[in-house]
Amino acid sequence: MSVAFRRDGDEEHLEPSFEIPIPPGPNRVTARGLAQIHARVAALEAELATAEGEETQKPIRRQLRYWRTRQSTAELMPEPKGDVVEFGAQVLFRLNGQERSVTLVGDDEADPAAGLISASAPLARAMMGAEAGEYVAFGGREDAIEILALHIA
Repeated sequence: MSVAFRRDGDEEHLEPSFEIPIPPGPNRVTARGLAQIHARVAALEAELATAEGEETQKPIRRQLRYWRTRQSTAELMPEPKGDVVEFGAQVLFRLNGQERSVTLVGDDEADPAAGLISASAPLARAMMGAEAGEYVAFGGREDAIEILALHIA
C-alpha cells in the first residue's frame, strides 16, 4: 500500500492551536486595567478547577497562560497629572469637526466603543504630550486634532 493513502489517526489533521499573541512593547496598565487582569486570572482559575476533561480544560489553560503573562508583566502607570495628554488621561478633542472623548489605557483594557483606546493606537500616539488648546498632526494634516480639555479618568 502506498504511503500517500496511509492514515495513522485524526490527530495529524486537526487545526493547530497557537498561543494568544502578546501585544508588542511594554504592558502598561491603569489601576483599573490591573484589577481587570487580576479578576480575569481568578475567574479562569476557578473555571479550570471545575472543568472536566482535557478538551474542556485546554482552551481555558491557553487563556490562563496569556492572562498570567499579562499579569506578571504589567507595569502600573502613575496617575496622570492632567496638564498634558498622557497614559490614563481622558482627552476631549475635535477631529474632522466632531468632538470626541477618549481615555488612554493599556492594550488589554482598550474598548473603543466605550471610549477607551490603547495608548499605543495611532490616534493616542499623535495626541501624547499635547496640552489643552493645542493642535496636533494626524493623518497627514498638521492641525487635524484640536485638544479641547484634559481630565483625570
